[in-house]
Amino acid sequence: MTEAAKRDWTRIIRGVERLMRLRSFPVAFKMLKEEKTLNEIPYLRRLHGKKVTMCQLLNLVRNSDWTVGATKEDFVSETCGSIIGLCDLPPLYKDGTFRSIVWVKTKEEAKRYEASIPRLPLGKYKAVAMAPLVYNPFEPDIVLIYANPAQMMLLINSLQFERYEVMEFFCVGESSCSDAIARCYLTGKPSLTIPCYGERRYGHAQDDELVMALRPEDLERGLRGMEALYRKGIRYPISFAGAQEDLTDAFPPSYGTIHEVERLRGDDNRLILGITGGIASGKSTVSKMLEELGAPSVDFDILARRVVEPGRPAWADIVDYFGRQVLGEDGKIDRKKLSKIVFHDLEKRKRLESFTHPRIHEEFLKEVEKITSKDPNAIIQAVIPLLIEANLQYLFHKVVVVYIPPQEQIRRLMKRDGISRVEAENILKAQIPIDEKLGYADYVIYNDGPIEKTREQVEKLWKSLKALQASRQKN
Repeated sequence: MTEAAKRDWTRIIRGVERLMRLRSFPVAFKMLKEEKTLNEIPYLRRLHGKKVTMCQLLNLVRNSDWTVGATKEDFVSETCGSIIGLCDLPPLYKDGTFRSIVWVKTKEEAKRYEASIPRLPLGKYKAVAMAPLVYNPFEPDIVLIYANPAQMMLLINSLQFERYEVMEFFCVGESSCSDAIARCYLTGKPSLTIPCYGERRYGHAQDDELVMALRPEDLERGLRGMEALYRKGIRYPISFAGAQEDLTDAFPPSYGTIHEVERLRGDDNRLILGITGGIASGKSTVSKMLEELGAPSVDFDILARRVVEPGRPAWADIVDYFGRQVLGEDGKIDRKKLSKIVFHDLEKRKRLESFTHPRIHEEFLKEVEKITSKDPNAIIQAVIPLLIEANLQYLFHKVVVVYIPPQEQIRRLMKRDGISRVEAENILKAQIPIDEKLGYADYVIYNDGPIEKTREQVEKLWKSLKALQASRQKN
């Protein structure tokens, strides 16, 4: 228990807090098979001599920054202990007497109520521990997040970004901790519910708060989805678009400018290919091989330099926002200076992209139209290092990811740029991990072997693309 947590929870939680703007700590929740394990958790407090509820313990963690633990003897009622399997319910609970005192009309309904509450297996655990997860206190079984409905909607969208599925949520009524905690344990799925009367009275849950329990790996996945959605313009707080206004400009590009996709793809037999990968993965090598086979190339790095030439609109916007500090002696944008400013600042990077991306996109359209005016059957490759980061994958008929393992990326980057391992690792952290990019690929070129092997894969890809074109002509 005293070993370092497997995940870097400080990084993960700070990321979730920043993007969701949470007002209380996400809670690390862990069931323990031995009571003595409580003594191994740093800074853990026991409320000896005081009877408590689950609601109180959760409140002490998320709002008072405490690490707490309890056994069945610490709870004021068997209701709390039974939900997490620390004790059984007395007969007066099982026959419906207890719930019928307040919550339902008859003992029969109360009996059905009690039986419907999900609970952890009796006797499996002896104690429970909770702590603010940001401190890496232990590797939790589940994580509890309290947030308002708009924040929860963002979290749901983020969880659905990878491995989409419809989410089903439950509410037993009173004893809602069972819907979050026990149900998540039993199903392994994210469990959202409405905090009950007891948690609002004794746990100080606010009027607008909901609670979700989810597995550690799901929270990590949720953060990846949230970061991806942020890059696509989906973020919290949600800015309002006027109910009586023309909303064309308020829609994401993939919605509001679908005609641009149609313009790019045309009504001929062109095939638009997006080439991407991680830094130092060998995108240029693969692109050159494709070019030799007959695929004209449009390099977005060249376009990016073109649109920020002195005097052009993007240049003026950048200088107006960032100041003349980003210019070199020749009046051109100093890319290194600008990169240092936006490297660790998500908001400034997003602002920079708003100046450059639309202009790059327009230049790209012009290049494609120039190529297809000569050859309407062209297979055109667009080489875009940050294709996924910039949410451009929807533009292309197919996406190719050039892949090398992360450690090979670091080695090549160190050698190519003459930098240290730490510097190379920090550069990689600013991009989506190359392993994650594989999930966006229609085709993958593995470029960590001999050049001949890479060429074989590229030639096979070329044949596949030509076959795809031929099948489209038949249809």
